[in-house]
Amino acid sequence: MQLIEKALNEHKSSILLVPEISLTPQTVNRFIARFGKEQIAVLHSKLSVGERYDQWHKIHEGKAKIVIGARSAIFAPVQNLGIVIIDEEHDSSYKSEMAPRYDAKDVARYICKNVNVPLVLGSATPDLETFYKAKKEEIMLLELTKRANEAELPSIDIIDLREELAKGNKSMISTRLYEEIEKNLKDKKQTILYLNRRGFSTFVMCRNCGYTVKCKNCDINLTYHSNTNRLKCHYCGHEENVVTTCPECGSKQIRYFGTGTQKLEYEINKLFPNASTIRMDVDTVSKKNSHEQILEKFRSENIDILIGTQMVVKGHHFPNVTLVGVIAADGSLNIDDFRANEKTFQILTQVAGRAGRGGDKGRVIIQTYNPDNFSIECAKKQDYELFYNTEIALRKQLKYPPFCDIILIGFNSSIEKEVIETATKIREYLRNRVEKENIGIILYKAVPSPIDRIKNKYRWRILIKCKFSEEIIQLINDTIEEYYSLKKKNTRITIDVNPSNMMSL
Repeated sequence: MQLIEKALNEHKSSILLVPEISLTPQTVNRFIARFGKEQIAVLHSKLSVGERYDQWHKIHEGKAKIVIGARSAIFAPVQNLGIVIIDEEHDSSYKSEMAPRYDAKDVARYICKNVNVPLVLGSATPDLETFYKAKKEEIMLLELTKRANEAELPSIDIIDLREELAKGNKSMISTRLYEEIEKNLKDKKQTILYLNRRGFSTFVMCRNCGYTVKCKNCDINLTYHSNTNRLKCHYCGHEENVVTTCPECGSKQIRYFGTGTQKLEYEINKLFPNASTIRMDVDTVSKKNSHEQILEKFRSENIDILIGTQMVVKGHHFPNVTLVGVIAADGSLNIDDFRANEKTFQILTQVAGRAGRGGDKGRVIIQTYNPDNFSIECAKKQDYELFYNTEIALRKQLKYPPFCDIILIGFNSSIEKEVIETATKIREYLRNRVEKENIGIILYKAVPSPIDRIKNKYRWRILIKCKFSEEIIQLINDTIEEYYSLKKKNTRITIDVNPSNMMSL
């Protein structure tokens, strides 16, 4: 706010990006309180066409000097730009997974460099690639070492769900979390329960010891494909049979893990019949302004328990929330993505930040089948540096970003035979070019996508690791030309550079 005020005093405009539409009303209210309504414009996808038109003209005519919104607000027609600020810069929502596949951070860098104004990237858990650049002094690192208002960090406890199971507790709520919710209800304090449902991949896990089936080449969880009844790695193409007995402990307790917020709400209502609850997930926020209404209801009516997905973990300020419960930390840990550890650390640290923002100390209970995982241990200590140093060493060893760029070439078609044939031919074309011209890339086999059929379209993909350059751009453009020469009418090609979600193609 001080930086934006400085820009205003110099008669310049500002853009502030936030990752979630649900955060926009809260942010806008703070800015209106300080700068007045006339100077502020809001841009996001939930606006009607008329509202968007009005906001766009307000900015274009120079009446609005402060633009607040989600990723598309980076394209606002601002007059005399002075600064761009991207809040929660680590958030994957800044990268569009639909055409045009742009990254708002890249667009912001380009704009700021062009007009020579500062770009501020803010996060308590920076994107590993951003922090790597800061460590290399390519960008300036500024650190806040204390919480706002000198508030104390919450205490974090890890609950081993294997022990809960051994005690006969098959519920989604551990004994400790149950006791803490009960205490909060007596003290008239609020609770947030977070259950991660991001991603579609079902992972196979032993409920006895927490073992998950991983690829022998990539240290990535294998994904179960029901149509072939096989486990597959979508990075290198490795396949193996379904596991029925745990290779670690010999148990037959092999399960397909996954549960939802609706089931959690049902269970909470059974356990605490007198508690008021509200749920925030994709099912409950489909209507216009529903984000705002749910959060306002939780705040103003002092509802006891808010249950939600990643929508509830980012940036919200509820002074009366003293308890946060993470139902299954393994949800983000066991996704088919090399960023699984990073996403887990970020989301646990972010959700922990919702507790104890008022005068009372916060408590956080993290339930997991993998208490020894380093991302969960680092989140407990709230030690970003320790996490960064561990994860960056792994990335270097396995040749993942920031040590390389990843290009995903996706194919989809309603005819399975055609999509396989197209993907195979394009891969063959790439292999010949790489060998002939000695192009420095790692080219993987054409394999089915993690979700290999969506809306009756069969999906295959090719993964490339490289250092992005003019030579690579030329190779990709030539590949598109080659694809068109195949004249496969039913098959579409999609290319994504450094996707934020490895499941997207």
